[in-house]
Amino acid sequence: MSNPRTTMSGPVHLSLPRTPPDPAPGCGVCAALVSQRQAARDRGDLSAATDADVEIRNHPHRTHGQGQS
Repeated sequence: MSNPRTTMSGPVHLSLPRTPPDPAPGCGVCAALVSQRQAARDRGDLSAATDADVEIRNHPHRTHGQGQS
């Protein structure tokens, strides 16, 4: 017979959610993602809103004054 664990594990520590990322100025892709994020929040789909946040955060932009992609 196995010896089942009868005690609780320690507490889980959660952090606050990250703040939503800001879109890059002048970027049409980021602007569209911001609209999608707001529409998702409005319909209560926080998973889709988070997905839009991730896409905004990871969207590549050129640096060194070369403009936005």
